[in-house]
Amino acid sequence: MIYQRYLYNVFEEAEVLNENRHVGLLIRNADLSLANYIKKQLEPFNLAPEQNLIMMMLWEKDGVSPNELVSCLKKDKGNIARMVASLEKKGYIKRVADPGDKRTFKIHLTEEGRRLECSVEPILQEATRTVTNGLSPEQVSQLQEMLTKIIDNLSGGKTS
Repeated sequence: MIYQRYLYNVFEEAEVLNENRHVGLLIRNADLSLANYIKKQLEPFNLAPEQNLIMMMLWEKDGVSPNELVSCLKKDKGNIARMVASLEKKGYIKRVADPGDKRTFKIHLTEEGRRLECSVEPILQEATRTVTNGLSPEQVSQLQEMLTKIIDNLSGGKTS
């Protein structure tokens, strides 16, 4: 149950908290809905949505450092370390010592991790179609711009 309290917004002096009008709740609910949708779709691969984000990064650019994952995914080092360990245990990735700095390592895909892309990519494309269903290409572009602006506003104008 959502507690009723008054919020000030740009358009009205005050309004009772309404999950269909409060921007923060809409964004939160959209994020939760998308995460739940993706989680269900990825269950056959024993892959959590956040683990999938790491895999997507590696499919785009194999051989990233844990610090790159921390920076891109906005997660703390401990969380990234746990996800990397889990993906490694599943056989999707491997750690390779960084030849330039033996104190660190790079994360690389295994053959199984590369093959996984062929199965997961259609799921991600379908998720994108589901999310944007009923929106014109212009509306999708506007949505991307607005969400980027919101992120900029909340991070001090530093979208990575």
